[in-house]
Amino acid sequence: MSLSERKKKILTCVVESFISDGEAVGSKTLQSALDFSVSSATIRNEMAYLESEGYLVQPHTSAGRVPTEKGYRYYLDNLMVLLPLNERLKGYIDNYLGKRADSPEGVLKAAADLLTEVTQLPAIATTPPAPDARVHKLRFVQTGRHTGMVVLITSTGMVKSQLFRTEFVLTSDMLRVFDTALNRVLAGVPLKDINQAFIQTTALGFGELSLFMPNVLLAIKDASVEATQISLAERGMTKLLFVNDFDILAARDVLKFMNDKNNVSRLLTAGKGTRVYIGSESGKYELYTSGIVVSRYTLDGAIAGAVAVIGPQRMNYKGIITATNYVAEKSGELISSLLETR
Repeated sequence: MSLSERKKKILTCVVESFISDGEAVGSKTLQSALDFSVSSATIRNEMAYLESEGYLVQPHTSAGRVPTEKGYRYYLDNLMVLLPLNERLKGYIDNYLGKRADSPEGVLKAAADLLTEVTQLPAIATTPPAPDARVHKLRFVQTGRHTGMVVLITSTGMVKSQLFRTEFVLTSDMLRVFDTALNRVLAGVPLKDINQAFIQTTALGFGELSLFMPNVLLAIKDASVEATQISLAERGMTKLLFVNDFDILAARDVLKFMNDKNNVSRLLTAGKGTRVYIGSESGKYELYTSGIVVSRYTLDGAIAGAVAVIGPQRMNYKGIITATNYVAEKSGELISSLLETR
C-alpha cells in the first residue's frame, strides 16, 4: 500500500529528526517541524498508522517514535533528496586523492582514509574482483647482479611484484629481451590461467631462451596468484567503540565480520552503483544493528571494486551517500588514468 503525501512527510520528518539528534520524535516536535498545519491528534493518528505498518516503532510507552529498518528503507528509496557535494569538499577530495595516486592500491588506501576523515566512521575500499583479470603489462627491474624483479600490472589496475634470481649475470639487455618476449606472449592472458602447466608450456615455446627463464616465469606465476586475491583497505575501525548508537557487543560483532575478508569483499562487490544495507538486509547477523553505504567504482566503463562506510543504522545517509559516491567516482578515474600511462 502506498503512503499518502501527509504520511510521507511525517515519516521523512521522523527519520531526519532522529538521524539528527538521536531522540524519539513526538507529535509536538512534528507539529513545529512540518510545513503544513495539522493538529497533534491527527499527527498521533498518522504515526500510529505508520507504526502499525512497520515503518516506525515506539521504544517506550510515553516516548515518541523512531524509524524501523522498513522505515529507513522507504525513506531511502522514496523520500530522501540527495544534495550536490559541497564544492569545497569536492576540491579537498580531488586534491587528497590526486596527491596519493601513485598506484591503484595507493588510491584505494587514500579513499578509505578520506572517507573515515569525512564521515568519522569506519571506511573500507576493495581492489576489483579478479576472476576475469588479465595481464595488462609486465615490467622488469634489475635489483642486483643476479637478481631482478618482475612487476605485473593487471587489467583491473592492480600492481604486484616478485623478485627472481638468475644463475647468470643479469644485464639491461637481457631484461629488455624478457620484456619484449614475455609481454608479447602474456599480454591479455587471464591471470587464472597462469599456473604451473601454463608456465611449462610457455617456456617450451621460447626454445633456447627458456634456459634463462625458469625463475622469471615462476615469479610471474606467483605474482599472478597474488593479484587474483581481493585485498581490503580498512580505516577507522576503532571509531566503532566511540559511536553512541553502538554498545560494545555491537562493535564487537562488526569487527568480527570485518575479520573475514572474503565475506566482506563478497558483500561489497555484489551488485553495482550505490547501495545501502540496513541491518538484516545485509544477511549477516553481525551487522543487524548497522548500516553500510557501498559505492562501486568503474575502470574504463567496467564495474570494478568498491568503497564503503559502515556505521549504525542512525547515520547521516544524505551526506555519506553523496561523499561515498564521489570518492568512488574519483577513485575509478584516477586508477583508469594510471592504467593508461603504464
